[in-house]
Amino acid sequence: MKLLQSISGHHKSLGRAIGCRFFAASTEQYAKRNYANNASEYNTVVSSLTSQRRHFLLRDVYDDLVLDGVQPTRDLFHSLIIGTMKGSRLQDAIFFRDEMKATGLLPDVVLYNFLISTCGKCKNSDQAVRIFEEMKKYEVKPNGQTYVGLLNACAAAGQLDRVYAIVRDMTAAGAGLNKFCYAGLIIAHMNNLPVADDTASKIIEFVERSKGWSSVETSSDNAENVMMGISEEELYNLPTAEYIHRRGGFLMRQLTVYHVAFHACAELRNVEAMETLVEMLKKDEKTPDVFILLQMMRCYLLSGDIDRGHKIFEDYMNSGKPPMIELYVTLVEGAMIGYTPRGMQLAQDTLVNMNSRNFFLSPKLGNDLLLIAAGEKTGGYTTANYIWDLMQARKINVSLPAVEAYYYGLKDREIPEDDPRLLLVSRTYDNFRIRPGGGGGGPGPRRIVAEDAKDEDVKDPSNTT
Repeated sequence: MKLLQSISGHHKSLGRAIGCRFFAASTEQYAKRNYANNASEYNTVVSSLTSQRRHFLLRDVYDDLVLDGVQPTRDLFHSLIIGTMKGSRLQDAIFFRDEMKATGLLPDVVLYNFLISTCGKCKNSDQAVRIFEEMKKYEVKPNGQTYVGLLNACAAAGQLDRVYAIVRDMTAAGAGLNKFCYAGLIIAHMNNLPVADDTASKIIEFVERSKGWSSVETSSDNAENVMMGISEEELYNLPTAEYIHRRGGFLMRQLTVYHVAFHACAELRNVEAMETLVEMLKKDEKTPDVFILLQMMRCYLLSGDIDRGHKIFEDYMNSGKPPMIELYVTLVEGAMIGYTPRGMQLAQDTLVNMNSRNFFLSPKLGNDLLLIAAGEKTGGYTTANYIWDLMQARKINVSLPAVEAYYYGLKDREIPEDDPRLLLVSRTYDNFRIRPGGGGGGPGPRRIVAEDAKDEDVKDPSNTT
């Protein structure tokens, strides 16, 4: 075994040496391809790619760093693992952890918390437990966020037994349950399959019990999480994570348990439980924020009640409060369920109204809506066509799943072969199919990273004049 490892190790070193010689063959060529020269510059590149959500390039960055002979630092490993957490790339996160240990750097409790969070995003509770056990092995003392993170990681996988075992351990140690623990308990029951008959009553029960937790207690956000822009909602993978920085009354953080409960009711399509939560909220003298209104709309729309879902939308728009694109998108998505003529017309009218008020679709929202609309099998296909036109007007790149669904939807209809729309969609789809892979011919990972990591703070000699 040692011989094989030795051969493998020499082979790896030889490959890296050859790579270095290749890039060093021409100083000008190396400078053109190079985008970082030391650990600090590589850290900046990693942060830039993470902010651009290009998490799939982080392994390439690390390979380039090794190729350049740069010694990675603890801060760089933290940035790499944070990037994999945000991108839900568990395999990469484990790889970086192993590389970190191989360099003699032991992960600290904050980094272990990020790893557990990544397991939660990927619904891999077994790996989360293994990471927790590893902490014990290396005598890294867990903190409160570790236990809550582990609870929520198990909850994401619907592992009720594990969640309750963690709760018992916490209470036995004298730790009280905070709002994120109650949120995790609700999520665990929602994700537990098959859904139990008492799931709705459990949701109501946990919301009621959570009121014993004081929302004015000091947040347990640590300094590094704050500095990295990671909220507890993101660390614990709550449904509010992507909205936590929104303003204008979109999200009131003191309603965390209500947020998760309303979201669970929408996912379970349980209108009765959702309306019970509305009454509880009124009794607590609380006003629903925008996130809760979105979940109420979703619950009605997913249950097939377009009228009541539409009414929540109209009531908000007539209230004088600032309109938000998520309200439009939620109504459009919900109206398209079942592809009824009335629903598809409401979806298109809502999109027209949204566009007239200068709300424009982001690439993600546009592709998500096009993919849904393209599933319409009957009717005039006007909603899908309108979404496509909106995306073309804004020069939004269409994803492969969306353009493929839209292309076949057009082909199923009696459209002339020389129709301009069909020709454009066909050409776009063909471009996806003939696009070269990551093998020969195209630019290598180093060049791709150099192009995608461009930032005013990122060194990129190829961008100098």
